[in-house]
Amino acid sequence: MHASDIIKAKGPKVETIDSGASLGNAIDRLAELKIGALLVTNGSQPVGIISERDVIRVLAGAPTGARETRVAEVMTADLITCTPEDGVDELLDLMTEKRIRHLPVMAGGELKGLLSIGDVVKHRIREVAEEAEALKSYITHG
Repeated sequence: MHASDIIKAKGPKVETIDSGASLGNAIDRLAELKIGALLVTNGSQPVGIISERDVIRVLAGAPTGARETRVAEVMTADLITCTPEDGVDELLDLMTEKRIRHLPVMAGGELKGLLSIGDVVKHRIREVAEEAEALKSYITHG
């Protein structure tokens, strides 16, 4: 199973926010949508990601006007991405190694989707269950 298979199953819709938006707007969108991250864009190009972790880091001990801070000042700009061809094990290894929970899927400079650690783990568990069932069937039916 590959990143493209997970995107097919969950759909390609990606919640985004403009890099010039306020932190308050990002916080409100994260809460409204009940999600952990927004892909930050300049027009249609991904330029970063803003997650709950980024928000907490900024708000910890911040003055009361922190909600007006621009997303571009808070986001993680070193965007780590994957391709549709990357396998589930590669995705899990990358997310673990880089300590990230969200991966934009890019192909030819175009955004194809956004995977969360939950999406990838769910599909890996499904793979393992299917493999176990196939082995059980093989052993039982020879």
